[in-house]
Amino acid sequence: MPEIRHMPEAPTHTRKLEPSATIDAHRHDDHQIVYAGSGVVAVTTDAGTWFAPGTQAIWVPAGTVHEHRAHGHVELHLLGLPSYTNPLSLLEPTVLAVNPLLRELIIAYTSGPSTDNAERRRMRAVLLDQLKASPQRAVQLPAPRDPRLVELCALLLDDPADARTLGELGGVVGAGERTLSRLFQSDLGMTFPQWRTQLRLYHALRMLADDVPVTAVAHRCGWSSASAFIDVFRRSFGHTPGALHRAQA
Repeated sequence: MPEIRHMPEAPTHTRKLEPSATIDAHRHDDHQIVYAGSGVVAVTTDAGTWFAPGTQAIWVPAGTVHEHRAHGHVELHLLGLPSYTNPLSLLEPTVLAVNPLLRELIIAYTSGPSTDNAERRRMRAVLLDQLKASPQRAVQLPAPRDPRLVELCALLLDDPADARTLGELGGVVGAGERTLSRLFQSDLGMTFPQWRTQLRLYHALRMLADDVPVTAVAHRCGWSSASAFIDVFRRSFGHTPGALHRAQA
């Protein structure tokens, strides 16, 4: 990530991003909550990519060098918090579930005037209470470092529907299945099937944000059926892919 900007204060505001728009690499001295009121937002660091539709938000700790990318038309809500305010004691980027109340609080707080008054302080206090109760979601696509994993993961990034086994992919990158299995655990902190599922979910969200039909998304991302895709999607995001389509309509 070249030319990293240092922005001491993380802004609290709302901005609209066109599909595929990016906010280049930068860092803040504050923590930041990143929330997409519409579309899907992805936050990328050198450790990987975290992605979230409107039922989730991304926590970005102070000092983290990160980029933003929009998928679909994104209404991006950014909320800065001083480095001493960390309700969940999170030290790395994390995806958090957003319930309806927290959603409305984030939208109201980031859309309203930035003047510090009693009403705004009360809203912020309730927002932080809700944030503290937000469950964490395992929605992350870690970035590989080992050259063999980099090559293997690039193959699947180009074609998430590639159904080859780890052993078959190992024959392409010149590594055995057992070696690659150990590398996925040590380098990425998850198994190969878990990583491939995360990759397919990320691709699925990007396609859904572009209004691709659910059945087509399931096929292009490698699920055996639309129902299998819907089941995995619901368990990961708390709602069906059809609900995401309706929310963006």
